Amino acid sequence: MKSNKGLLITVASLLALLAPFPASPKRAVLQTNYRDWKAYGGGPDNIHYSALNQINRSNVNTLEAAWTYDTGDAFPDSEMECNPIIVHATFFATTPKLRVIALDAATGKLRWSFNPNEGAKVAGNTRNRGLAYWEEGKDQRIYFVTHHYLHALEARTGKLVSAFGDLGKVDLRVGLGRDPQEISISATSPGVIYKDLLILGSAVSEDLPSAPGDIRAYDVRTGKLRWAFHTIPHPGEPGYNSWPKDAWKYSGGANSWGGLSLDEKRGLVFVPTGSAAFDFYGSDRVGDNLFANSLLALRAETGELAWHFQTVKHDVWDRDLPAAPSLVTVKRNGRLMDAVAQITKSGYVFLFEREAGKPLFPIEYRQVPASPVDGEILAETQPFPLQPPPFARQAFTEGMVTQRTPEAHQAVLDRLRKVRSSGQFVPPSLEGTVIFPGFDGGGEWGGASFDPDTGLFYVNSNEMPWILRLVPRPMKKGRSTSRDLYLTNCANCHRQDLQGTPPEFPSLVGIGNKLTEGEIAAILRRGGGRMPGFARLGSEALKAITRYLVSGEGSEEVVNVKNQSPVELKYTHDGYNKFLDPEGYPAVQPPWGTLNAINLNTGEMVWQIPLGEFPELVKSGIRNTGSENYGGSVVTAGGLLFIGATNHDKKFRAFDKATGKLLWETTLPAAGNATPASYEVGGRQFVVIAAGGGKWGLPSGGSYVAFALPEN
Repeated sequence: MKSNKGLLITVASLLALLAPFPASPKRAVLQTNYRDWKAYGGGPDNIHYSALNQINRSNVNTLEAAWTYDTGDAFPDSEMECNPIIVHATFFATTPKLRVIALDAATGKLRWSFNPNEGAKVAGNTRNRGLAYWEEGKDQRIYFVTHHYLHALEARTGKLVSAFGDLGKVDLRVGLGRDPQEISISATSPGVIYKDLLILGSAVSEDLPSAPGDIRAYDVRTGKLRWAFHTIPHPGEPGYNSWPKDAWKYSGGANSWGGLSLDEKRGLVFVPTGSAAFDFYGSDRVGDNLFANSLLALRAETGELAWHFQTVKHDVWDRDLPAAPSLVTVKRNGRLMDAVAQITKSGYVFLFEREAGKPLFPIEYRQVPASPVDGEILAETQPFPLQPPPFARQAFTEGMVTQRTPEAHQAVLDRLRKVRSSGQFVPPSLEGTVIFPGFDGGGEWGGASFDPDTGLFYVNSNEMPWILRLVPRPMKKGRSTSRDLYLTNCANCHRQDLQGTPPEFPSLVGIGNKLTEGEIAAILRRGGGRMPGFARLGSEALKAITRYLVSGEGSEEVVNVKNQSPVELKYTHDGYNKFLDPEGYPAVQPPWGTLNAINLNTGEMVWQIPLGEFPELVKSGIRNTGSENYGGSVVTAGGLLFIGATNHDKKFRAFDKATGKLLWETTLPAAGNATPASYEVGGRQFVVIAAGGGKWGLPSGGSYVAFALPEN
């Protein structure tokens, strides 16, 4: 059945809904009572589920703002993507300037704040998606990462734990087998706590030189490194032969930036990884490149590999696994089975048995095209799950070109005919290749929700085409001018003319009118947002790039460039370019964003609806288009699915989890590009979301808004 609102419900799925899922106490692993929100994603299993049902289908339409806390930290283009945690009636979260705040969870009143910036000006895009909490008796701690430091705070006071690392912080650049002063590393997603270990992934540069994406476990009390798993294998380690023999010395990436999930009972930590650097051209890393683009199951105690599955071999499409997997329980042949579900940017869900990694639905390896680009050797086949069906369209064809206006249709059609576009795994090219559903999903970092009562799996999706075009990489050996240094290190994101691809990669024209030379040099040194740090180049080179950005002078010779790239790659790309029509709307016909419900027991799509709208299009009568959306959802025992995420309309919505029917919505101060949390204090259920906005040039905000039923 298909309604005129784009709602898709299958008969088989409705029958599945009528047969309740077996009660949770029978599950092999019960990691939380699902009535609190003490960890990122709601708990170590990361299923975004709340057993609270005070707010339900019958009363959600009376929901109102119970409290709002404005951090005061919003600035142009800032974001706030944090999924807060709530422990002992205290609400812990981060702000757009990466301060950590503790609020009274019932009232939103500030208890303390911690500023890791030590007086430095916060400029450029900064991101933090959550915190980790550990306690033993009266020792209660919050762990979070800013820049290249892992911090430990006293949860009661917000003060640094002096016994942890170096007076409360650990330098993440140390221990990676590279010069700490020459690499850039951070973490946008929090780690997971297993016993007395904090297990952590990282965010690193997507171009060479780049830090390797080691998965590391730190002692929660002392900050001492306890184990590390090399995602770019060293000699003698599994996967070593899938890389050139010395790749572990120079290659980078294969990192886990999307977060981790933990099976506490089995002692398994599940790690999704991204692509190796450089993202779009890999002549230096011939081979399948294990353990990039893989779901890893590691022994949490030791870091030993239990099993793995690689979703993309030798990735040159930026197909990072974008979010922590969901540890779910499904029904197979009349019995319950613990499983792990991993969403992907391409719009597929991979489902595996949790203990041994056996696929629970068939996976087919299909022949894919070879690369037309010099030096690039791609894998001959790639894996495609046969179930569930993809939750995003898989190819941008001429029949899908926008019909918004005749002029927009023709302009997009003309451009589409000049580039390569025929589905997944079409190689990057010099003329341009369409990446669809896009660099930002399909599935995104917000992750999925899972309802243990019904076996339904919810994932929001983006459907935006982008154009990837390779261009020759500027090469300069020996003495370099300041312009040479800019072209080699900065132009692939900010373009040769400094115009960038705003707002994600801003224009640098006139940057000297906004920031001082000292502030520019500091950003170049440490990085920020998606930008890596360039400390490896040395102070003389950084000063030269700064002078070029401020004055445009490019003839000055720079003698002492410490370290550019460990290998010379022939190609880079010409920026991150969305495929838009002349008025700035997606080149493809709607939906441009969707919300999907999938039955993991049967592998069927239950319903699919557009998610989000463009207010200006609504005024002209164009509705239900969907829009780009960032941030996940929360599903509750009250029959509801809560989600913000939509960029343009700034809405926070509650849907009927069984049918996808909209039951309630409100407008936030800024877009809720974050995953909500649900918790209970004093017998009252709250649902809270960060209203940070700031994506793609839209208004920024810095408020947390908590909703509850009226007290009377």
